[in-house]
Amino acid sequence: MLNIVWEFVVKEGQEAEFEKRYAADGPWAKLFGQASQYRGTVLLRDRQTPRRYFTIDTWDDMESYEAFRAEYVKEYNALDSEFEALTESERRVGFLDVLSAGSGAAAK
Repeated sequence: MLNIVWEFVVKEGQEAEFEKRYAADGPWAKLFGQASQYRGTVLLRDRQTPRRYFTIDTWDDMESYEAFRAEYVKEYNALDSEFEALTESERRVGFLDVLSAGSGAAAK
């Protein structure tokens, strides 16, 4: 599995709109959902810096993601451009491979 992690700092007053657009059922996820190798999106907000968010988009592998980007470049760029006004900054943290995952019992 491949996780693509993005960090955003959202403009003040745009938090609700950002959360709606980047949610697991928002426009990005709907676009990604056109690929059968897309596994979902997680939206996270930093408790200490409330305008700082992360998204984690999960794909089967890098090849699937790259094929999707090539096929949907126009739609991807249109959404990216449209939603740019919501943020002060955006950066890709990285392409992360899952090496181990637990059931959550260790977090208790």
